[in-house]
Amino acid sequence: MKRLAVINVVGLTEALIGEHTPRIAEFRRRGALAHIAPAFPAVTCTAQSNYFTGKTPSEHGVVGNGWFNREFAEVQFWKQSNHIVHGKKIWDALRTRFNDSTIQQFTTANCFWWFNMYSSVDYSITPRPIYRADGGKIFDVYSWPYSIREEIKKDLGEFPFFSFWGPAAGIDSPQGNADAASRWIAESAKWIENKYSPTLNLIYLPHLDYNLQRHGTHDASGNLNPKITRDVREIDTIVGDLLDFFAKRGVQVVLLSEYGITNVDTPVHLNRIFRERGWLTVKDELGLEILDAGASKVLAVADHQVAHIYLNDTSLEKSVRDVLEKTSGVEKILGGAEKIAVCIDHPRAGDLIAVARENAWFTYYYWLDDARAPDFARTVDIHRKPGYDPVELFLDPKIPAVKLKIAWRLLQKKLGLRMLMDVIPLDATLVKGSHGRRPADKKDWPVFITSQPEFLSAKEVESTDVFQILIKHLSKN
Repeated sequence: MKRLAVINVVGLTEALIGEHTPRIAEFRRRGALAHIAPAFPAVTCTAQSNYFTGKTPSEHGVVGNGWFNREFAEVQFWKQSNHIVHGKKIWDALRTRFNDSTIQQFTTANCFWWFNMYSSVDYSITPRPIYRADGGKIFDVYSWPYSIREEIKKDLGEFPFFSFWGPAAGIDSPQGNADAASRWIAESAKWIENKYSPTLNLIYLPHLDYNLQRHGTHDASGNLNPKITRDVREIDTIVGDLLDFFAKRGVQVVLLSEYGITNVDTPVHLNRIFRERGWLTVKDELGLEILDAGASKVLAVADHQVAHIYLNDTSLEKSVRDVLEKTSGVEKILGGAEKIAVCIDHPRAGDLIAVARENAWFTYYYWLDDARAPDFARTVDIHRKPGYDPVELFLDPKIPAVKLKIAWRLLQKKLGLRMLMDVIPLDATLVKGSHGRRPADKKDWPVFITSQPEFLSAKEVESTDVFQILIKHLSKN
């Protein structure tokens, strides 16, 4: 039986492949590259769900990285259960196809792709902190079978969680090199291969995502931003090592990505606009302001360059649309008919969906005075914030000796004291790269690269086509 490793190089585009990526460029020359017409929205959870089901959000239901749960009246982001994704997954389709007629059983490993928990894959490993009853959080991973977790940490060490997300991600630190998270994940994929030899091995490498959002991809002259050349070289080295490893094991490799990041310079604060019009409700908690999503007439769930607008008062739809159309940085608004046209007409989607201009992106910010911002705003807290926050990639430049403050906070934590790692700024203008909408230039689209050109019949494929193209790579013929 043929075997396949699918390496998801987050943020990889044709525009980034060149002198700084000799191994990826060589792999492309030996095979073929197709642009993937980006999923809508072009964000992690939606793109991956399109790839794994061959369906769009209208059917699988993943309308973004998060959404407003109307029943719970809560914004929920970065949930991990695979049951959220509706429809048959690629590994189930392949297992059904192959296991009834082959001696060797079809197996799948998932190394850090999202919606990894409670999936029907055979082997999985994914980031998952341990949440203590006293409010403490211990960074860890979740695995299936459970035995993988302790065995792999014994061999590879603890997963470098601080390199996976937050202000230390993609930056050299005492805890590890800038690419530590992607290197650990790559080593975990090799560990899984050596121990289990899965038929399908899914590998997620996030390294490019960090500094592309911090610094943008290109300078004013259109050249590759020198601030990201190191990142591009580092991911190329990791990918090259995996290419060599899998080649020796007789495993085919596909390289792909979920989206392309483009330069931005304009944050748009939709919730502040709604608040000023009396549509968004906040409540006072210990002198700070907390969004009351259930009591709000209108709220925006910001997700990079796309925002789902939920109307608890549907009579305001025309007024909200009028406001959005006049808001600088908003390119278009999708209503009922438009949502059907782009295949995102699902109950989880917003009543309206705002799409940013290419140089703009949406924040979740709703407070009007930084002194009243909620305490989690200045921390890395991807689940509590009612929207995606790329500012979590930065340390607050206004804090004197910020690294000493971090050291003090870590000492407090070690001593068992309650503390907030409140070192994240509230300045959205720091962000220089984003994604979510479809970039104008196809060189900024995600890519599908294979060493077997016969499986790519076109230079452009839909995100839902990835499902069948991967199945072809594992065909018995």
